[in-house]
Amino acid sequence: MRVLVTGSAGRFGRSVVVALADAGHEVVGIDTVAGTPPPALWLPADLTDPGEAFGVMSRFRPDAVVHLAAVATPFSRTDGLTFRVNTQLAFNVCEAATALGVGRVVVASSPTVIGYGAPQGWTPSYLPIDEDHPTRPWNAYAVSKLVAEQVMASFARSATGTRFAAVRPCFVVAPEEWEGAPTQSGHTIRERLDRPDVAGVSLFNYVDARDASDLVLTLVDRMDEVPSGEVFFAGAPDALAREPLADLLPQVIPSTAGHAAALTGTSPAFSAAKAGRLLGWQAKRSWRTEMGDI
Repeated sequence: MRVLVTGSAGRFGRSVVVALADAGHEVVGIDTVAGTPPPALWLPADLTDPGEAFGVMSRFRPDAVVHLAAVATPFSRTDGLTFRVNTQLAFNVCEAATALGVGRVVVASSPTVIGYGAPQGWTPSYLPIDEDHPTRPWNAYAVSKLVAEQVMASFARSATGTRFAAVRPCFVVAPEEWEGAPTQSGHTIRERLDRPDVAGVSLFNYVDARDASDLVLTLVDRMDEVPSGEVFFAGAPDALAREPLADLLPQVIPSTAGHAAALTGTSPAFSAAKAGRLLGWQAKRSWRTEMGDI
């Protein structure tokens, strides 16, 4: 298929482009900055402009769209800009794709929609967290991602020729970050392991960018096999922690104590079982396979 990837120069986008190309798809990367890996064709475009969004879809007529473009992290820009850009991007991409007959659209969301880290406190309804857990976003980035999911879902309900899905990738770790490059938070992976207070804020969640890309690839190839509008977590099979979360998580977030006992051994706080059940996907890489059990 011809697959259009927005945000193709980002830490997740680069891995998605490679995974799609390696699987034999023709890839078109759309990003405002350079960095889209070959062999994808790259076109700079601002998809917050509806005209550009329609122009891109009309020019390339893709069979599928993977929408990753966004202000990528909370508090990296002003709240107003983050909300406006992320929600407008999601709407424009979904609208243009639907109007021009794109068959499949995958939209990137975020685990932050769950609401962990809220200044007034946060308590999970249960652990591990799955796609049915209540969403309680408290900052502009998290709200914008939940809106993007709802935009996707609204088009899934109304479109007749386009199928939709959303992916909530956990803390994405690019391949070079296992070797010590800074992560999206500015810390290294080793620092996140050494300092539970850093990784604990996001419940020690993470996923290798290549594994999350494999889920995107699976959706692009098999979206006809699942109901349109489904949401999937993409997470590693363990937590980014040296100690069991049953012991560690209540130390960092005391309100989790009542539920953390369910996280036995190396179990993560987020469950990707739905992707396994419906798509046969499971993350293959963990920090232990990439760095050793340090």
